[in-house]
Order: sequence, then C-alpha cells, then structure tokens
Amino acid sequence: MQKVIVYLVFISCCLACGSESKLSYQTFAGQVFGTTYQIQLYGEVLDYKNKLDSVYLAINQSVNTYMPESIISRLNKGEAVSTDSIFRNIFNQSKTVYNATNGFFDPTVGTLRNAYGFGDTQPLVLPAQKLDSLMQYVGFQKVTLAPNGRLKKEKPEIYLDFNAIAKGYAVDCIANLLIAMGVENFLVEIGGEIVTRGKNLNKSQAWVVGIEHSKSELKNRSVSARIQLKDAAMASSGNYRKYRIDTLTGKKYVHTINPKTGFAKESNLLSASVIAEKDCADVDAYA
Repeated sequence: MQKVIVYLVFISCCLACGSESKLSYQTFAGQVFGTTYQIQLYGEVLDYKNKLDSVYLAINQSVNTYMPESIISRLNKGEAVSTDSIFRNIFNQSKTVYNATNGFFDPTVGTLRNAYGFGDTQPLVLPAQKLDSLMQYVGFQKVTLAPNGRLKKEKPEIYLDFNAIAKGYAVDCIANLLIAMGVENFLVEIGGEIVTRGKNLNKSQAWVVGIEHSKSELKNRSVSARIQLKDAAMASSGNYRKYRIDTLTGKKYVHTINPKTGFAKESNLLSASVIAEKDCADVDAYA
C-alpha cells in the first residue's frame, strides 16, 4: 500500500510539472486610461488581447471623465442617464471606503480637482478665494444611487470623479478575466496599481515589484524598494510628480485635496503604498 501511494504521488508530480511546462509566458503592454499597463502571465495561447481591450473599453465608457460621452461625464453634465454595472460597483466600493475613512476618500472632490487644475477643465484663477462657493458641491453623502440605477444629486453641479479607485477596479477586472480563462500565474499592472496571483514560473518565486523612488524621473525611472508580492494587491500614490504652480502667486498645489477643507497643500508625505490581500480597487482608494 505504501508503494502504491509513493507511485501515485510521483505520477501526480510529473503531471503537474508537465502541465506547468506547457504554459506559455506572455506579456502585454500599452497605453490605457492616460497611463501605461503591463500584464505578464503563464497560460495557454489564447485571445487575451481582444478580451483585455474589451474590458478597457467598457470601463472607459462608464467612468472615464475625459471621455465626454461616458456615463460619468454625462451625469456630471446633468443628463438623466442610467448607470451600468461598472459604475454601480465602483460607486458602492467608493461609498464603503468613504464611510470607513470618515469622508476623507470622497469622489465628489472632482469639483475641487478641476478648480486646482488637475482635471479635465481649465483651472480657476486663485481657487482658494472660491473655496466657500465650491465646498457646497463636495460631500459624497449628497449623492445616492437609487435601486433602479439612477443617480441622485442634491445639487446638479456636483462633479463625480472615480479616478482614485477606477484603475484599481480595472486591475481587478483584468485579474478576474484571467482567472476565468484558467490562468493561475500572472501579474497585472495599470499605472502602478498591481495584482499578482501564483508566481513567476521562470524564476520559481513570487512576483517581484518595485516601489518608485520619489526622485524618479519619467524618462529614467528608479525604485526605492523591491518586494515580493504573492496573491496580493498593491497601489501607490504620490505628490512628487502631480502638482501645479499658480502662475499668478507662485503657490504650489499638490493633487491630494482635503475634502473637509477644500485645501490642496504641499506636505512632507511624498508617496504612499498600500498592500493587502484584497481587491486592488480598495487598496487604490486607500493609497
């Protein structure tokens, strides 16, 4: 009986090794959501590219504020349109993080984002002087999603912006797509938001990812740390590159905006990376 068990174990190991060796290492890279993406996977040679593109297209058509005909853009313009499942999923996840952070994660900060010049509209001159009037449009509690999928805003001028969670959500969608296609070992990265599953089979170890250095340059990027990421998600956000200087006052505004006060002030916190064994959308929002 003991010999039979040994033989069975040996056979199962050989089968596992054989099936793993047949997996093809494939990479996909390009531009999406105004940033770059990179996917590495070990799997059968299937039509991944077209399926990936269909996911990107669906998310763009739902929550991309830079696309005038997207659902979120039409809602921001005051049109009465129905939301889709992508919009509703991101809205509900945003509401969960909004409640958990006591309102410091707030998608209605889009009004202020635009005022400071980080959005898709022309920045206001001296936005600090207009904060009192703009703050009436800030507050995620002023927006509700009805059971029929219709969005209700207390004030029509409220501007929604899911950019702080949408990339992470997209990474989750791609990860779920790959899992559904039978891929067990992969790394998905969109604009620094990452999900890994399994391992890097070529190196027989967990996937290694880098955290960008705050002094890194766009054309010559460098990392401050490298870590192994196994079956987890990571998201990073930084102020060292996204800022605007007011041409009239010379004042520097960073893209981290306090929804409680409306201020976008320079801080000594240059970047943050969040790692967790959960959805990338969540860690993206918390970062």
